Amino acid sequence: MYSLLRPLFFKLDAEKAHYTAISGLQTLLKIGGKGIVSNSVNSDKRLEREVFGIKFKNPVGLAAGFDKNAKWIEELDKLGFGFIEIGTLTPKPQDGNPKPRLFRLKEDNALINRMGFNNEGVEIAVERLKEIKAKKPHIIVGGNIGKNKVTPNEEATSDYIICFDALFDYVDYFVVNVSSPNTPNLRELQEKKPLTELLQTLQNRNQKKENPKPLLLKIAPDLTDSQLDDIIEIAKEVKLAGIIATNTTISRENLKTETQKIETISNGGLSGKPLTHRSTEVISYLHRKSDGAFPIIGVGGIHSPKDAIEKLEAGASLIQLYTGFVYEGWKLIGDINQEILKRN
Repeated sequence: MYSLLRPLFFKLDAEKAHYTAISGLQTLLKIGGKGIVSNSVNSDKRLEREVFGIKFKNPVGLAAGFDKNAKWIEELDKLGFGFIEIGTLTPKPQDGNPKPRLFRLKEDNALINRMGFNNEGVEIAVERLKEIKAKKPHIIVGGNIGKNKVTPNEEATSDYIICFDALFDYVDYFVVNVSSPNTPNLRELQEKKPLTELLQTLQNRNQKKENPKPLLLKIAPDLTDSQLDDIIEIAKEVKLAGIIATNTTISRENLKTETQKIETISNGGLSGKPLTHRSTEVISYLHRKSDGAFPIIGVGGIHSPKDAIEKLEAGASLIQLYTGFVYEGWKLIGDINQEILKRN
């Protein structure tokens, strides 16, 4: 069904198409269309995974950025995702960068986004999560947290603490996002000293809670091997629950799309097929060099069951979709889970 709808969505501006598609999904589910969009294989008990103390109904999750404000968790759960990551959320609401800020590279099965952490603020998300978790406590929700654009890096920790405290009772795990290329100077927080200090502060706060939550770090695909070595060292030192590899890339290498179009779009994070190989490389490197010391959630360029299996075989315990979901639709979730079952 999605293959029939996609040409219509792709005629719209990419950001507008996002909201139109979700609105259509809500309408379809209201009139009893769950059977059209879901696949029973996604609930097969053989797909269950226990990772960092959480039981996931299947290993295929939705990456942060799709449901920034926790508005569509129930609908997305009905599509068959094993878990849903909301955000990136910031303490205060912010509009993000000027539009247009989301672009399709159809020839590359890719997206470029420079959204800039547009969100309604953490408190609005918390109000929605209270309601959702009261009704559907079984839905696994991750909270991806960041800092406001106007907050200088030297004060960034306070923003992460605000989001952490606000979300603590309503998400199942946390993701610290310092790897988006769309907030000025944010990636500087990936350097060893500031990153260790930020993560240790959050982990100290976490460990004082009666039931600490898994704390993960999302990293960029553009890190060098020596920087990845630092990430491994930090993860062990701070006792992170895991790493999400990877976020979008600032690289524009080996794209099929015309150079002029790329230059017109200018800056932003690239996601989708061009990232498939690099994100798998990063997963493999982290898993191998750390001797499997922590779980990895693999994300980046998963457009087929083969792409997913490669990431799992490289060392990922779970995977996440975003751009592949946009291009291939909800059928991809079931197709990946079916392939995993075949290999069990």
